[in-house]
Amino acid sequence: MHQDRAPHEPARYALIDTESSHTWGECLSVDGLFAESPRETYELLGWQPTEVEPRGWIGDRVWLVPRDETLGPWLLEDVNGLERPARTGSLVLTGLDDYEGPPEGYREPVRVHNEHRPLGVCREFARILPAQQATAPLVLVGLAPSDRLRRALAKGTRRALDLEETALEVRDNFGAPFATRLLWTRISAWRSSSHGMDLIDLELDGQHVTPVPAHARPLWQQWMYGPPRTPGAWAQLGTRQRLAWFDLVRQRRTRPHPDRPVGHTYELDGRHVTDQPGLYLSLGEAINGPGGYFGTCLAAVDDCLRGGFGYTSPATLLWHNSAAAREHLSRILTPDGQPYDLFAEILSALAEGGMHVTLA
Repeated sequence: MHQDRAPHEPARYALIDTESSHTWGECLSVDGLFAESPRETYELLGWQPTEVEPRGWIGDRVWLVPRDETLGPWLLEDVNGLERPARTGSLVLTGLDDYEGPPEGYREPVRVHNEHRPLGVCREFARILPAQQATAPLVLVGLAPSDRLRRALAKGTRRALDLEETALEVRDNFGAPFATRLLWTRISAWRSSSHGMDLIDLELDGQHVTPVPAHARPLWQQWMYGPPRTPGAWAQLGTRQRLAWFDLVRQRRTRPHPDRPVGHTYELDGRHVTDQPGLYLSLGEAINGPGGYFGTCLAAVDDCLRGGFGYTSPATLLWHNSAAAREHLSRILTPDGQPYDLFAEILSALAEGGMHVTLA
């Protein structure tokens, strides 16, 4: 027997054709949205740590810099350092690979850093091929399909079931747009749903679907009740969770923010500016309140300073407890490992954008 969806319960998810804006269908839940993306594993042979041995999560962006400068640095994202293999001088890393690393067979030393400090150097590296794992599908549970989708399912051909680029629009508990995940996928299966008459469970091929990291799930659940109402709700999070929080801020940045009048004074609570996401989260809250956005990097901050993001030049920023940012952000490393002063760079960018900064 089918159980009908409660009439007052709004659909949480919508699958949308990005080319035509057609809504393929709406549903209440999605299985497989939160998962870990397939990770690459590397063994760094002849590993010599700079200071502390890397263990656990060691950085969102870890750069491997070959001695051959013509090759350029190689990026691993969301990186974990594993225990050393027994009786070896190597380090094992897992992470998301940008596939722009040194060529296969490269056998020269590689320097490693996580943008905040050098981690060490290895004699050479090797990719460890993981066991083949089946990619989990994305299942839209209790989907109310559009007539166009019904016709595609009835036809059932490979071409009809290829949805190409779609967007999974996520809505919060109040029905407001919350986040969007772009997908390039095809329908792999479908069946009648137990969630209501005329509803289906639609299975999408997960081969080219990037899931939301599992560690971000508690933050998504928190934001489902709307953006934060008090500043600094992210302050006690570690860097990895701050990045996930920052991704939610970025997802909602399209909400209109009325620009403040000329001469407005903003106040930045700098106590928790101890890493790069903390810098941009604090700046966003200073300009646009809790959950506010004001750039994800120096270039994005420069764009926001041009107007349209709650700011009008000239203005004043009172930066309280600025010593924290000076301590933690004055020696950031470029991809090739060269130090630069991010604290000085952000002050310069703000000044050029008409923001007079007073440090306290």
